[in-house]
Amino acid sequence: MQKSENELSNIVIGCAIEVHKLLGPGLLESTYRECLLYELNNSGLYVEKEKACPVIYIEIKLNQGYRMDLLVENKLVIEIKTVEAFNDVHTAQLLTYLKLGNYKLGLLLNFYVNSLKSGIKRVINTPI
Repeated sequence: MQKSENELSNIVIGCAIEVHKLLGPGLLESTYRECLLYELNNSGLYVEKEKACPVIYIEIKLNQGYRMDLLVENKLVIEIKTVEAFNDVHTAQLLTYLKLGNYKLGLLLNFYVNSLKSGIKRVINTPI
């Protein structure tokens, strides 16, 4: 049975909290991405790392190097950060990935914080 975006989100957050508990803040984004990938795979989820996200302009496909950090079960986009605080650019980046891939939900995860609960932001792609 396939899991909903919300169910996947709960699993991802639990795994991310586990990674943060073990590693703490202060490492590179790539380290957290690899460790979260490991945890999600151990949870039985299908996860793609650095999934290409091309831009389609009218009928031209532009492969400009946009890559999602993680795509879980082809439904949930994960963007990992190690920053002092989220800003509008981070949200816009994730929202762009959601729109380009026609995904409904994404998570911004900031591993730079003392408690990961304060470093989680859900972003929903609402069609216009």
